[in-house]
Amino acid sequence: MITAEFAAIWVAWMLSGASPGPATMGIAGTAMSAGRRSALAFAAGILAGSASWGIAAALGLSAVMLANVWLFEVLRYVGAAYLGWLTLKALRRALQPSGVAAAGTPFSGSARTLFAKGMAVHLTNPKAILSWGSIYALVAPADATPATLFGYFGLLYGGSIIIFPGYAILFSSDRVVRGYRRASRWFDLAFAGFFGFAGYKILTARIAN
Repeated sequence: MITAEFAAIWVAWMLSGASPGPATMGIAGTAMSAGRRSALAFAAGILAGSASWGIAAALGLSAVMLANVWLFEVLRYVGAAYLGWLTLKALRRALQPSGVAAAGTPFSGSARTLFAKGMAVHLTNPKAILSWGSIYALVAPADATPATLFGYFGLLYGGSIIIFPGYAILFSSDRVVRGYRRASRWFDLAFAGFFGFAGYKILTARIAN
C-alpha cells in the first residue's frame, strides 16, 4: 500500500491541506481573533466536512473505478493538473511584495455554531471536493477494493487531523503568527516545489492494471 508514489502524494496532500485556503485561513483567523478553543471547535467542523467528502468519495468511487478503468486515468490527470495549479498559486504568492501574507478569516459564535460553520465551509469548498474526488484514483490501483480505499482514507484523513487542529494551536500563539508572516514567502516556495514534484510523480507513475 505504501509506495514511493504514495509517499510523494501524501506529502503533497499534507501541503495542500496546510496551504492557504478557506479552511486554513478560517482556522487561523479564528485562532487569532477568538482564541484556541474557538479555533479548535471550528477545526472540528472542518474535519467533519472532510470526513464526509472522503467517505462519500470512497463509497462511490470504488464501484465506479472497478467498472470504468478509464475514469481512473482521467482523475489521475485532473489531480496532476490541480497540483500544477497549486504550484502556480504558491509561486504567485511568493513573488508578491513582502508584508501581504493573509491574516486569516475570523469566525465567531458558540462552540456548536463554530463547528457548524467549519463543516459548512468545508462541504462547500471546491478545494476539498476536488481533492477527495481525485485522490483515490491517484493513490490506489484500478482494481482497488472498498477495504483498500478505506485504508487510504485512514492514512489521508490522519493528515487532516494533524493539519487542522494544528493550525488552531499554532495560530493562537503570537510568536508563531509573527514568524509565519516573516517567512511566508519561503513557505510558499516550499509548497510550490513539493506540489510540482508530486504532480510530476503522478504523471510519470506506472498505473497497475
